[in-house]
Amino acid sequence: MKAYAQVLALASAILLLPFAAHSQNSTAPNSEGTSNAPLAGRHEAALMKPVRARLIESIDARKDTPGQTVNAKLDGKVMLTNGTELPRGTLLVGKVTADDMHQQGKSKLALRFNQARLKDGTIVPIRATIVGFYGPQSGNADIDPVDSANQIPNDWTAKTLQMDQIGVAPGVDLHSKISSQNSGVFVATKKDDVKLRQGSELQLAIGPTSRQQTSTAGGE
Repeated sequence: MKAYAQVLALASAILLLPFAAHSQNSTAPNSEGTSNAPLAGRHEAALMKPVRARLIESIDARKDTPGQTVNAKLDGKVMLTNGTELPRGTLLVGKVTADDMHQQGKSKLALRFNQARLKDGTIVPIRATIVGFYGPQSGNADIDPVDSANQIPNDWTAKTLQMDQIGVAPGVDLHSKISSQNSGVFVATKKDDVKLRQGSELQLAIGPTSRQQTSTAGGE
């Protein structure tokens, strides 16, 4: 009788194994990277929209130190999720900053775009992540907003929380995360400088910050 009870207990344990394994795996991320725990940047991504802009000036990691102002101009209008409209031609203002993702490389150039300046001088706080980068198509790096059928569409969606684009410039890669305070970091692994040319296209995910107020250029 005792031997029968031991066999019965063993059989019951074997039958329960698949259910135990299912229970352990139920909270693991699926193929889309989702889980029961909130992913870093998911909330911010839900408030962002895709847009394109162009660098107004070239940027050089050797010359442009942290704190240096950088500017880009919107190629088209975008309506932020808080109802603020940024018209085509709006100036995006940012700065060179320190890499908060701690990427490895011989040279790094981290950028943070955090303001939109309207033509009337109004300053709108923004949050922006670089989700794609493409150099100017010709030697004449036109910085004016243009409509071109040859432009690569910005297909970013809120499901994409991290971007790693290899070879955005000779020997340079782009890395960015929605959860990062920075817009992105450009990394050179084989040379000691990073250069981004005037007129290069930035594909951005852009949204409002937690600050809802706007100001004017004179009131910064």
